[in-house]
Amino acid sequence: MKRARIGVIAAAILAVATIAWAQKPDFSGTWQLDPEQSQMGGGGRGGGGMAQMTVKQTAEMLTVERQGRGGTVSTTYKLDGSESVNTVTGRGGESMEQRSTAKWDGAKLVVVTKTGETESTQTWSLANGMLTIERTGGRGPSKAVYKKTT
Repeated sequence: MKRARIGVIAAAILAVATIAWAQKPDFSGTWQLDPEQSQMGGGGRGGGGMAQMTVKQTAEMLTVERQGRGGTVSTTYKLDGSESVNTVTGRGGESMEQRSTAKWDGAKLVVVTKTGETESTQTWSLANGMLTIERTGGRGPSKAVYKKTT
């Protein structure tokens, strides 16, 4: 009887640990770039990048809204690893199609985007209330660190 009770307790602890491990961070909110902690474009500090963005997240989708030259720019990513297609404004003002896949790697979200022949990767993570997006490919490595404002 005592062994059975210990087995049940061990199974309960394992189940709780598994659920805690499986939880994904919620990136929802309005985020302001922290230039002091960021390294944008080739390792330089501050400058460039999205100064502010609003993120909306559900179990299935992540939507990022930011202000661009022509108004609000919105990109949406499916969180199940299937392909998402977004149209963005490229250099010279022409529309370009981006194809992205987003999937979880533990508590990090990895988004791989192809625009034409260029491929880039964003890795999103949360720590101590700060959102960090590390990028590779495209214009070179960068790290954007954001503080949540709402």
